[in-house]
Amino acid sequence: MTRQGSIQVIDRMAGLLDAIARYPDPVSLKILSAETGLHPSTAFRILGSMAENGFVERDQAGRYRLGSKLLQLGSRVHSKIDLRAEAKPVLEALRDRLGETVNLTVREGDEVVYVEKATPNRMMHVQQLVGSRAPLHVTAVGKMMLAMGGEEECRGYAERTNLPAYTRNTFNRLEDLLSETRRLREQGYALDDEEAEIGVGCIGALVYDASGSVVAGLSVSAPMERRKDAWIPLVRAAAHKLSERLGYRREPS
Repeated sequence: MTRQGSIQVIDRMAGLLDAIARYPDPVSLKILSAETGLHPSTAFRILGSMAENGFVERDQAGRYRLGSKLLQLGSRVHSKIDLRAEAKPVLEALRDRLGETVNLTVREGDEVVYVEKATPNRMMHVQQLVGSRAPLHVTAVGKMMLAMGGEEECRGYAERTNLPAYTRNTFNRLEDLLSETRRLREQGYALDDEEAEIGVGCIGALVYDASGSVVAGLSVSAPMERRKDAWIPLVRAAAHKLSERLGYRREPS
């Protein structure tokens, strides 16, 4: 087979995989042939080779679904993804656009841990140290993480921590925290209005991995007088971009 022919086979394999992936249930050869424009005999031959190698599986009715080999390969890829390395260009791009500190945090127990940041080249900016920690209920992304866990998660957190107040704006009553997290679940982002530190505000959104699980939070921190609501869609877009870099694909609405 010529090199051009080899490349053509790969293109046809990719087309068949994409076609199978579009259907939630196993797909017939007839549909796959129509979807890809391949002659049924050609599609059958390629699918047979793909089945032998575990890329697709054929059921008793002769229909095809994605094979376990793809799951194994995908798991290997995503297990080796370096969250900080994937996040750094996203954080830096948002910092350059907003001129403020952008943070990446992960959850450890009842706290968020700052694992990466991008700081602006200006004298006055919010300083978040990599490795520092904060309770979930006083940060924007921490509140989002509690919100996604639901009411039971919030109640358990409140019972464990007693919701210490860091400022006069901290949500330190369970009823208030529950009301806030219900709203955040619908809203899709969170604000920190001087809840951890007077004079400092944040905008935060969550980051998801290929499985749809929350793996991190992305936030911008700024003095309250500089923080703008117009930044909200930019923060959400950056969080979504990082999620896509981690393999996340949003389900169609």
